[in-house]
Amino acid sequence: MMTARSIGLLSFALVAAVCATGAAKAQDYPARTIRIIVPTGPGGSYDVVARFIGDQMSKPLGQAVIVENRTGAGTVVGTQSAIAAPPDGYTLLAGGLSNIVFNESLYKKAPYDALKQLVPVAIVYKFDYMLVGKSDLPYANVKDLIAAAKAKPNALNLATAGVGTGQQLAAVAFMQATGTKLLEVPYKGASAVYTDLLGGRVDVFFDSTTAALPLVKAGKVKGLAILSAQRSKDAPDVPTMAEEGVRGLEIDSWIGLFAPAGTPQPVIEKLQKAIAGTMPELKAKFISVGGDSMTVPSDQLGAFVQGEHSRWTKIIKDAGITLD
Repeated sequence: MMTARSIGLLSFALVAAVCATGAAKAQDYPARTIRIIVPTGPGGSYDVVARFIGDQMSKPLGQAVIVENRTGAGTVVGTQSAIAAPPDGYTLLAGGLSNIVFNESLYKKAPYDALKQLVPVAIVYKFDYMLVGKSDLPYANVKDLIAAAKAKPNALNLATAGVGTGQQLAAVAFMQATGTKLLEVPYKGASAVYTDLLGGRVDVFFDSTTAALPLVKAGKVKGLAILSAQRSKDAPDVPTMAEEGVRGLEIDSWIGLFAPAGTPQPVIEKLQKAIAGTMPELKAKFISVGGDSMTVPSDQLGAFVQGEHSRWTKIIKDAGITLD
């Protein structure tokens, strides 16, 4: 008969064996190709950023890193496939505001729990938004626009690139922060918005600074404010929202890598080290596509994602926005 002491020693031995096996696997990692699942189609921000990261991190890791586009239900299908993958570090997910934060609040029945089912590896890329208006908008600045919107609610129309998009949620955050009500006009994508914005049929639109900037510089649309802590070096004449009196409306749309929950910490740390060592090269690549690098310390990643989740959940719930 086994005594309590012998049972305890056996349990300890089993735990030690499991830990030793896990440590050995982590030490050998990576021993084969790593896959990054992108939950959107080729050519978009998620895809471009994932390919930049994969190309750079493959060098210090000594293994190929491939990108696999898995689309469907917005970003849900690709995200769920990454969650279901073995937590061994060989399947990673390109994650950003849309699939890590927005989806759980936009669907009445959340398709997954990103905070519990995924672990942040690194947040590496960011871009911001700009409020633009039609070229003949009769307001010189955001302060005048806010005053007009408060005087006549829903008199000004505000284009969005579709329900649940970053462009719409930036607009909703603006209305909540300023206590204004503009008439939302939904479009299927930003390109359709610009057709009517350039034609003067809609008044204002929130879009990525990268996309809006060429039209602002060409004088085809009016740059009213940037939703960032600092002015853009590429648009120094466009003030920040804070400078226009709207506080707390800094919005960075970010993208990084996530792993299935349960991925060994030593594996996560190897990935983080590989990515950190290539950030100078990544920064140059990110700037070339109109964004910038973003670095969140590894010990703050969880708190950062939780903070973003809490912030946007409130905005979405308060606005009553759903995708079903």
